[in-house]
Amino acid sequence: MYLITAFGNLLIILAINSDSHLHTTMYFFLANLSFVDICFTSTTIPKMLWNIQTQSKVITFAGCITQMYFFVLFTGLDMFLLTVMAYDRFVAICHPLHYTVIMNPGLCGLLALVSWILIVSLFYCTVLGVYFSSAATQSSHAGAVASVMYTVVTPMLNPFIYSLRNRDIKEAL
Repeated sequence: MYLITAFGNLLIILAINSDSHLHTTMYFFLANLSFVDICFTSTTIPKMLWNIQTQSKVITFAGCITQMYFFVLFTGLDMFLLTVMAYDRFVAICHPLHYTVIMNPGLCGLLALVSWILIVSLFYCTVLGVYFSSAATQSSHAGAVASVMYTVVTPMLNPFIYSLRNRDIKEAL
């Protein structure tokens, strides 16, 4: 699943960068989302795979803090980029004649920069809810399943959901 996530998202980035027809606002944000999804899964999955291989559950304090920092950072970026993409589609659908004026390159760059600076609490609250509810109910299995769903399955499905059903991406590939 990790390899599918990494290669699927990398394929989307390469297709968008290599095809000049895909150098639009929507695909700019989609390429950023794919990059963040690669980083997001690379924050936790390699250590998890190592722990499974070595039958170890050990992580240093510094390793834990570093992993948590990047996990929260990329989680927030993921959610913010999804919000920006929703705004982009809203403008394209509701204000099609003003789209190029509203979503100009300056605004797109600013939104991308803000997404790399801010961490939105939408997904962060979900993560906290999973861990706090797991601690309260003592159900480590349910917490593990939920964790795998948002750390592995969602980033793996994003290339299929956002890109591979898209005719322009298929043509670029």
